Amino acid sequence: MEAKTKTIDSVKLHAKDTGSADVQIALLTERINHLTEHLQAAKKDHSSRRGLLMMVSQRRRLLDYLQSTDLGRYQTVTKKLKLRK
Repeated sequence: MEAKTKTIDSVKLHAKDTGSADVQIALLTERINHLTEHLQAAKKDHSSRRGLLMMVSQRRRLLDYLQSTDLGRYQTVTKKLKLRK
């Protein structure tokens, strides 16, 4: 829970922001990174792999939305989360 609030604090747009695309992308990225580490150890965990793929595609859709609506926020989020180089 502490890591989640820390992640939200790093990308939130205003004081009570918990659901903007920026925050959702950051939370999904955190979960994706955690699940990727798990799957490197548990290679046969196919249900978790499916969940990981669904999270990656959800993050991709959110990033596409953010890129089409506000390019500046998109660039800020991708730079802060190190998603693009």
